Amino acid sequence: MPQIPPRSQAPARFVRLAETDRPALALQIDGQAAVALAGDTLLVALLSHGRRVRDSEFGDGPRAGFCLMGACQDCWVWTAGGERLRACSTVVEAGMSVLTRPPAGHPWPVTPDLQQSLARHASEAAA
Repeated sequence: MPQIPPRSQAPARFVRLAETDRPALALQIDGQAAVALAGDTLLVALLSHGRRVRDSEFGDGPRAGFCLMGACQDCWVWTAGGERLRACSTVVEAGMSVLTRPPAGHPWPVTPDLQQSLARHASEAAA
């Protein structure tokens, strides 16, 4: 099984128990090196490296996906160029780079609640 570096200090939400013989793919999550296996979705990659996918832009806290079939809007992530991707239905590609927060200058609303949630999770990850 490939060594998967943690995205944060918190333990991963997903732990791989099977299908460990697939080829490893390198990607970046919020600028940090990560590894997924061929065929993994971004949701699997994100939750194999931490406890959340993103913070809700509407202030109700961290999100980790919900429906797992592309219907609920709970797992959106971004590319550096601002393109939104559904983590639950986007397959990881080698060299992919994703952001769990809107890129700087992106017109996505950063509400006061979202700002507080991001600050809280940044301080928790640093601890």
